[in-house]
Amino acid sequence: MSGAEEAGGGGPAAGPAGAVPAGVGAGAGVGVGAGAGASAGPAAALGEAAGPGIPDEAGLAGARQLQEAAGDSDAPPKKRLRAAETAEAAAAAAAAGSGKLEERLYSVLCCTVCLDLPKASVYQCTNGHLMCAGCFIHLLADARLKEEQATCPNCRCEISKSLCCRNLAVEKAVSELPSECGFCLCQFPRSLLERHQKEECQDRVTQCKYKRIGCPWHGPFHELTVHEAACAHPTKTGNELMEILDEMDQSHRKEMQLYNSIFSLLSFEKIGYTEVQFRPYRTDDFITRLYYETPRFTVLNQTWVLKARVNDSERNPNLSCKRTLSFQLLLKSKVTAPLECSFLLLKGPYDDVKISPVIYHFVFTNESNETDYVPLPIVDSVECNKLLAAKNINLRLFLFQIQK
Repeated sequence: MSGAEEAGGGGPAAGPAGAVPAGVGAGAGVGVGAGAGASAGPAAALGEAAGPGIPDEAGLAGARQLQEAAGDSDAPPKKRLRAAETAEAAAAAAAAGSGKLEERLYSVLCCTVCLDLPKASVYQCTNGHLMCAGCFIHLLADARLKEEQATCPNCRCEISKSLCCRNLAVEKAVSELPSECGFCLCQFPRSLLERHQKEECQDRVTQCKYKRIGCPWHGPFHELTVHEAACAHPTKTGNELMEILDEMDQSHRKEMQLYNSIFSLLSFEKIGYTEVQFRPYRTDDFITRLYYETPRFTVLNQTWVLKARVNDSERNPNLSCKRTLSFQLLLKSKVTAPLECSFLLLKGPYDDVKISPVIYHFVFTNESNETDYVPLPIVDSVECNKLLAAKNINLRLFLFQIQK
């Protein structure tokens, strides 16, 4: 090898003097742009990836939103991660000169809060910015906890259930976009993905048909036939199966005990129920706290009031991802003898909040006329946010007077 070839590190690949290879030029341009100004790279990337159907201004605005989300330390971790991934994908698409239609639509139709494609309802502010149902409800709940007006995270216009509306066109467009099955990693339209994962996917997780007699096997559907042919549970003796069934029955006894208690309460002579409406108020303390209270109502010829509080009145419930509600029943009228009652709160007739029935007991007297705060048995924090996002909380109270 000659000295000129050694110096060039492979003469043909280096090219003629003064010329810059296309790949090197693109890489250098991206590197210089990123070093000179952080906004130039993603903005140009989104501008090119958007294609002819989307103006460059929209791409630049999207890049600014991505950079703000990625650089904001207070933004949710998922949002920062999604912002970084979207910026990288946009930069890669710009470097390649084009991007897939699905990728371009993803950046246009994603939620402006979590930067993910909505899975169900899509809401929009008066300026057209999109929010998935979960993020929209969460923004309204946070505003209630902070005693502020909820605003769109993009344009800061006011948002509420009356001001915002659903965008059905976006919901239909999102349902047609491909999404990856979590089991077999194949692409399917979102409208068909749920059915595929539940009924058709050969890699979906399933259980042995002998789970009723204690088989704990979980595995992919395509291995089910082989497992069931070799499963040892059908060959167990009667005594072994009885021990397994006894253990399984113990997990159902609590649930059956609850329903048996409700059926026995329905046989009581004095039963009353009413719809109650919790209204939000603020305490007069130095640090105001949100609480709820109902107007006085009459059940079983007595006057009552219900109160509720968020996260047991902690200082800043808006900073917590876990949201709970607890309530207290107060007897406002005077009684001549102790009044023993069972009571439970359920969802209102037109609400979709998931509340599990729990029966509480208390003996009311003139000296002890209020119960302790007991948990409102909401399924999870998402359901709690639904209640907090509403202007008022509407529930149904059942009271059963125990007579000895």
